[in-house]
Amino acid sequence: MERSLFIFFLSIFCYSLNAQNRIEGKVTDQDNRPLLGATIFISDLNKGTIADENGHYQLVNLPNGKNRVQFSFIGYANRIETVELNGESIELNVVLEQTAVEADEVVVSGFYSSTQHDNAAKIEVLKLDPHVVKTTPNFTEVIAQVPGVDMISKGSGVSKPVIRGLSMNDILVLNNGVRFENYQYSDHHPLGIDEFGIANVEVIKGPASLLYGSDAIGGVIDFIKENPAPVGTMSGDYNLQLFSNTLGMTNNFGIKGSSKKFFGGVRIGQKTNADFLQGGGDFAPNSRFNEMAFKTNAGYTGKLGSFKLFYDYSNQKLGLVEDEAIDEISERGRKTSIWYQQFNTHLLSSQNKLYFDRFKVVFNAAYQSTELIHFGEANVYELQMRLSTLTYDARIHLPSRENSEYIIGFQGFNQTNTNLNNRETTLLPDAVTDNYSAFGFLQYTFFKKLKLQTGIRYDYKSISTQAIGLPSDTMTYRAALDKYYGSFSGSFGATYSLTEKVLFRANFAAAYRTPNLAELTSNGQHEVRYETGDPDLVPENAYETDLSFHIHDENFTFDLAGFYNIIHHYIFISPTGDTTSSGIYIYKYMQANSALFGGEAGLHIHPKPVEWLHFETTFSSVIGKQVNGDYLPFVPAHKLRLELRLEKEVVWFLKDGFIAAYTTTAFDQNNAAPDETTTSGYSLLDLSTGGSIKIRNQLMSIRISANNLFDRKYIDHLSTLKEVGLFNPGRNIALSIRIPFSIERLNLSR
Repeated sequence: MERSLFIFFLSIFCYSLNAQNRIEGKVTDQDNRPLLGATIFISDLNKGTIADENGHYQLVNLPNGKNRVQFSFIGYANRIETVELNGESIELNVVLEQTAVEADEVVVSGFYSSTQHDNAAKIEVLKLDPHVVKTTPNFTEVIAQVPGVDMISKGSGVSKPVIRGLSMNDILVLNNGVRFENYQYSDHHPLGIDEFGIANVEVIKGPASLLYGSDAIGGVIDFIKENPAPVGTMSGDYNLQLFSNTLGMTNNFGIKGSSKKFFGGVRIGQKTNADFLQGGGDFAPNSRFNEMAFKTNAGYTGKLGSFKLFYDYSNQKLGLVEDEAIDEISERGRKTSIWYQQFNTHLLSSQNKLYFDRFKVVFNAAYQSTELIHFGEANVYELQMRLSTLTYDARIHLPSRENSEYIIGFQGFNQTNTNLNNRETTLLPDAVTDNYSAFGFLQYTFFKKLKLQTGIRYDYKSISTQAIGLPSDTMTYRAALDKYYGSFSGSFGATYSLTEKVLFRANFAAAYRTPNLAELTSNGQHEVRYETGDPDLVPENAYETDLSFHIHDENFTFDLAGFYNIIHHYIFISPTGDTTSSGIYIYKYMQANSALFGGEAGLHIHPKPVEWLHFETTFSSVIGKQVNGDYLPFVPAHKLRLELRLEKEVVWFLKDGFIAAYTTTAFDQNNAAPDETTTSGYSLLDLSTGGSIKIRNQLMSIRISANNLFDRKYIDHLSTLKEVGLFNPGRNIALSIRIPFSIERLNLSR
């Protein structure tokens, strides 16, 4: 046995010594001029570098196997090359073409690193570029810039994303690829992820159960962490944001570094916000919130593969805008002392890729723990729960060619919900949830134009709960449950590139979602209503067809997408018409066969004669109905967004200066569900300007913005503040300062 182990490890060692993989070359423009500072990055390995003054770059200590290398430079179209390494040096010279609009991006929210145009399912990429995204205390509002994405909000600190009319447990939130679990079933609970240390947000529109299982029936939002520093460098940034509407302040500082093999970083941040001002000037009592966050990571990239470790911690204290708080709070403030919720979240994750000749093995695991506390009167605990989740997945990428991918894998998670310290309210019972799944996926490209993707998956899930109360107490008793679910899901789709600039996409997906703990077991007051679950609920099953069209040139892009999503046994909460003995309205979780349909369109124009001008517009529409003709709840109104942006490399003392105007128009939402009221439309105007100032050798980016410039008094259809008669936030003047720094070409030999 010992001899066999010795031979095995000796073989691995010899393999590592023999695999002297290297990629090097030059990055130039169409006129053969070197592009100093061009970024070269391999997302699978989380490893990158930058081109020197001659356009030369070099990546070493790479494993055997197939990888996609992305070349990017501001003002130029991305170039993505697939490289097959086999113990050799490869010279890869790349020419980047100038463009004024965004081009194809590498995305990682799937089974493998690919490009947007490679995927039959539509994946949107939102870059957190300060020239484009809003400066707002509500991060979900930034994500809602993506066409087809909206938000359910209860003020600036509490909001949930919505994709094509589906929300909460019908969409899955990922923190850098890790299934994020923080009691996301409720519209009173926050997103739980802040924007700092995040490079991109990737949004999969439509069912993604093939990729991620239950809860991805409506789509996926994946928050992708920032890339490590280029090899041989150390860099960082300090961020300050000030907000007039909430008297808010955000501070965030991060630093990271990379050597040839090792990389790591750390980031710390803090947010504090007072009660926001509604349109018209009145404050919204108890909409205050305070947050702290700490993030760190470390990793190694070598000839065998890459190994990454991440730890995220956050503490959130969020005021609850409820009748009790409104009655008691008469002065505006920022300290949470009564009627608030607190989330303490720890997330430790490990992501690993091993390369064995033409095989690649991916193994990821994560443990997360979220403690939820509701406070009533000062220092009075109403409830206290802890949700602990272990997630893991393993994938084997089978030998394939440049035009194919073959993947098999296994995923699972084990979760426990525990009530702590015998608090007054038991919102959910103690419970154990286990989920195991197996899947297969393949992609093949014909004639370099037609890409076909298909896959199948099977999930087995069990939920076991403990009883609460005594059977004799019919109002509070909840019997123990033992539920078992099994379901197949899958998809079949295609992309067809008519030319390099014209793309057609079609996809059909079958997905499912199992009932969650709240839907099965609720029986008690939750915020301003009494909620009851139904232990006989069955899984939702969705069947969605997506069609889309994309065209781009050097000075414009146009996208058009449509979808039709049929959901059997759609789960929603609805009023029963009854009240408790104390007069609280009773709501019950119900099911009905339903359908959602609609689409999005987007146009981005950068006129050639006016190189400093950008014009963008998007339109999104969704309608959700039950088979009986009633409309579904929490479906956003149709929305039209316009953006006019002027950019110049140098404006007076500003570098990369810009000024932009944005308008958002929400149409009347008259398609209200039985538990909703109709909502009038509104139009908002936002302005922003900024650029970079060089002080000695230090650049400092500054942005000043005004959201809801005319202080419009309005209510969005998805605002739960409507329940307590409050309006959405009014005018907000924001100042954002970012100070980056870097130490390049350090002598880091390891």
